[in-house]
Amino acid sequence: MNTSVNIAGVTFKNPITVASGTFGSGMEYDEFVDLNRLGAVTTKGVANVPWPGNPTPRIAETYGGMMNAIGLQNPGIDTFMSRDIPFLKDKDTKIIVNVCGKSAEDYLEVVEKLGESDDVDLLEINVSCPNVKEGGIAFGQDPKALYDITKAIKAKAKQPIIMKLSPNVTDITEMAKAAEAAGTDALSLINTLTGMKIDINKRTFAVANKTAGVSGPAIKPIAVRMVYQVANAVKLPIIGMGGVSCAEDAIEFMMAGATAVAVGTANFHNPYATIEIIDGIEAFMTKNNIEDINEIIGCVK
Repeated sequence: MNTSVNIAGVTFKNPITVASGTFGSGMEYDEFVDLNRLGAVTTKGVANVPWPGNPTPRIAETYGGMMNAIGLQNPGIDTFMSRDIPFLKDKDTKIIVNVCGKSAEDYLEVVEKLGESDDVDLLEINVSCPNVKEGGIAFGQDPKALYDITKAIKAKAKQPIIMKLSPNVTDITEMAKAAEAAGTDALSLINTLTGMKIDINKRTFAVANKTAGVSGPAIKPIAVRMVYQVANAVKLPIIGMGGVSCAEDAIEFMMAGATAVAVGTANFHNPYATIEIIDGIEAFMTKNNIEDINEIIGCVK
């Protein structure tokens, strides 16, 4: 059977990757997961300079998932390129680097440095970062800001780019169309939904940042709906994510229109989730006499 899929000219041996920020750069999971079996490893977000992240507490459990406000803590692009890429390049998997920034210049500096590496296959651009020059609204919440940052990055990037869409908008298809018009090669969605939790005994916020990104199984129906809407609004490959914890979840995303699927929160409570999902997809294909996984992509209209 054929389990390989193609994203922007890059062939993955299977459609499973990990969601940025849930897997480090792979070395943290290396003793649990055979990275060679993953279609791709998507790294934690990397910026032009080290970011300390938000104050603690930064994580809280919630029904059917979790909340996080890590604040994209990362060591910066120079450390990342000297430490993380050499580790990943020896693995038989594709490398997707997630890029974050607080201004267009920040993003472009990282994108240009990554362009010097022949080992990086794709760039995933996190547009849920606040645009400090525009009053703090996220790049991914305004169609014009999204169009502008996508166009600027596409002009500089040596690798294909994937714009990671925020679900915290009125119409996800409007954002997808803006990114498509600006030339993105692919899309990934959804990023976390903004939520809040209050500790009633301490009479304070459960997370120091007050608000946090909600992820996990509770958000999956919303994510599937958004992937379906976007898949039917643009002509771009999509990496779907949001609450994937088993093979059935991944197949559901693919039937809604995703070409590949990222596993996120599930990695925290089951480090073997990605491998179990890959095995489960193969079992599903065998059981249903599916010779090519691409047959199921967007099969539900």
